[in-house]
Amino acid sequence: MGTATSRLAAALVASIAATAAGCGGSGGSSHAASSPPAEAGARQTGGFPVLHLAAAPASWGAARIAGGAVMFYPRGWQLTRGDRGTATAVAMDGHGHIAGYLNLTPRQSPETLSDWTSFRVRHNIEEGERDVRSEGSATGVRFRDARGSCVRDSYTTTTNARYTELACLVRGPVASAVIVGAAPPAEWSGVSPSLERALAALIT
Repeated sequence: MGTATSRLAAALVASIAATAAGCGGSGGSSHAASSPPAEAGARQTGGFPVLHLAAAPASWGAARIAGGAVMFYPRGWQLTRGDRGTATAVAMDGHGHIAGYLNLTPRQSPETLSDWTSFRVRHNIEEGERDVRSEGSATGVRFRDARGSCVRDSYTTTTNARYTELACLVRGPVASAVIVGAAPPAEWSGVSPSLERALAALIT
């Protein structure tokens, strides 16, 4: 898998169902201190939100991947299995469907900060997603210890589920990583603030 997976398919749902009970976050300890607000040099287009840099709440869980990047996820979300070397956390609705999704993956392909928007959309199409739409982007985005490029897009999966995602390629002092937050359109207004906060709290 070249970047963080966008395949929210039946296999993932089955894995979540098997691991949801008793699998929780590592909340209870505070994370690193807040950073200054995002600098004005970032360029936003379309529907990509402005990220307000801050540490994750103390109650949130944390997942670290081999390259050292750390993704924070809301209390009540569950870690679940994803591609090897990645971290994935999900929230489920009352019907056992995915209401929110976070994934952190090491950079593994030739994508760059300058071509990330087109790369991510093309990657989703190559993964078999349909009706992929780019809805906004941002370059020169400041993260807590890094810089990144981001895109907001939407797509329909091979299982006919529709998702909107925020996906960022982030270049840190040691390594680069891809962080993705996604939710179905019906859940977006309620879940997107948590997705944005998770992106803004990323440590690489």
